Amino acid sequence: MKKYILFSILMPGLSFSQQQKVKITNLPPKTEDAAFPVISYSENPGVENKINTFLQVDQLEYVPGSGGNPFKLVSSGTTSYSNYVYFYSWEKIETPKNILSIAMDGEASGAYPESFLIWQNFDLRTGNFINAQDLFQPSAVKIIEGLLQKRVKKEINDFLIRLKTEKNPSEEVQDQIAIYEGCFTDYSLDDIRFYFAKDKLRFIAGRCANHAMRALDELDSHVVEFSYQDLDKYWSPYAKNLLSGSEKVDKTSFRNKLYKGKIDGKYPITVLVTRLYPGENSSEVSSFNAEYWYDKSKKLIKWDGKMKGNHISITENDHYDEGAGKWIPRAFVEANMNGNKIIGTWQDDKTKKYLTLELEAL
Repeated sequence: MKKYILFSILMPGLSFSQQQKVKITNLPPKTEDAAFPVISYSENPGVENKINTFLQVDQLEYVPGSGGNPFKLVSSGTTSYSNYVYFYSWEKIETPKNILSIAMDGEASGAYPESFLIWQNFDLRTGNFINAQDLFQPSAVKIIEGLLQKRVKKEINDFLIRLKTEKNPSEEVQDQIAIYEGCFTDYSLDDIRFYFAKDKLRFIAGRCANHAMRALDELDSHVVEFSYQDLDKYWSPYAKNLLSGSEKVDKTSFRNKLYKGKIDGKYPITVLVTRLYPGENSSEVSSFNAEYWYDKSKKLIKWDGKMKGNHISITENDHYDEGAGKWIPRAFVEANMNGNKIIGTWQDDKTKKYLTLELEAL
């Protein structure tokens, strides 16, 4: 199995001596194919717990404390996306005071092996995952996306000009031209990775080639960086306080949040919102994915949700019926968001019995 060198994409000159009170070690059992970060933050155990819970549920589909080998699903190809996933290394990046940025290097194998570099960013004041959309004023999101698209398109177009100057292009060059002329560049903040460096924000856009043509893709991933000062007029109040070192915490979005609460007032559960697909505007329905677990059993259960305004509707599926060609539901949730709380009902599909549902953001 091929190993990949972490930070081939990172810029030189970074030291990794950020916040001394944040320690990172390897999640046991560490092996050659399982080097996964686990956070220790003695200053705030609640933040430590939230970050570790997010990382392990999001990347390993493992609930901390549920017993057994946390790498069992990813190492056996039995995750929900049916891939074998290997984690080779991680690094902590030098960042402003309030931020923890971790880079992770690995390989996923489905129909074919594919290396990956991912970046995870957390607010050390709260333990919350940092969403790119929360960093910018709502009116500036499209502007930032336009700037990213413009930079990537320029890099591709400059390279295309070079390729097209060849008088008798080889078949390989012609294939490269086809790759770059057909490259997707209409990135949104949902499509692009990012991480915080010491004095700048770096975005990493996906490469132009698919796996089969990757050897011809000389540009590979596209790195676009902005100094924090360059983005000053676009920052949201949340981002300004985050980057300045302020302890003031502003409201952030629903996506990638952890919630804790109870069903029927007596069954403790924890919920992780994993993905949000926003509507075109605030009056349209957004969809989201989440998973939750009963704190006693710690088994992940998936939710598929819709949100309009402050109202949430969720379907909890039981299993997929091959004969009927559809998912069979287990339960339905109807609830309203009020600040950091979600209040509503959980209804069993078979008995039709309603139970109360109360959640609060951690």
